[in-house]
Amino acid sequence: MPDLPDLPDDESPDAATRAESDAERRRRRARFLRELTEARELRDRVQPRRAKTARLRHAMRMRTFRW
Repeated sequence: MPDLPDLPDDESPDAATRAESDAERRRRRARFLRELTEARELRDRVQPRRAKTARLRHAMRMRTFRW
């Protein structure tokens, strides 16, 4: 079995590094959500019949959902 590399004892990053990584994660997530919304809008424009069916299906799910 090969030797595993030694890991540093303190695996928790500094507060500033963690805050920066959280900010970076939030930026990446926001960009991903924008691109996802854009892709959905494009799909709805390209396939209007499928988009209408999806809207009707979603409306039916929301009507039958119990709060």
